[in-house]
Amino acid sequence: SRLTTWELLQDKIPVTLITDSMSATVMRAGKVDKIIVGADRVVKEGVINKIGTYMHAVVANAHKIPFYVAAPLSSFDSDRSYKDVEIEERSPEELIYFGSEQIAPLDVKVYNPAFDFTPFELIEAVITEKGVVYPD
Repeated sequence: SRLTTWELLQDKIPVTLITDSMSATVMRAGKVDKIIVGADRVVKEGVINKIGTYMHAVVANAHKIPFYVAAPLSSFDSDRSYKDVEIEERSPEELIYFGSEQIAPLDVKVYNPAFDFTPFELIEAVITEKGVVYPD
């Protein structure tokens, strides 16, 4: 998000940086008119992207805010199901430690996926370098 905001500002595109945890509040307040996210992979049922993408799509849908995905054609794997894609698990230490400081119990069970799946039902369109693809 920080790199993206820098790039948008370089192109003189207005942008506001917020934390993920405030996105629902900002959407409910009517301060968002559309959402554009990236995608690591576009599969036959939707997109796989960084964790939290699905959450933003669900909240956008609840507030009737168009949700778009921007992805290069090279990320399309349209014959593959999301069920066949192994989702990377991040290290438990990422949640147990902040820097060198322990902030959670060492023996706590940790679930820390790096990606999630967002179905096409929540996506208005996928924007590519060759044009716009609308889900069926």
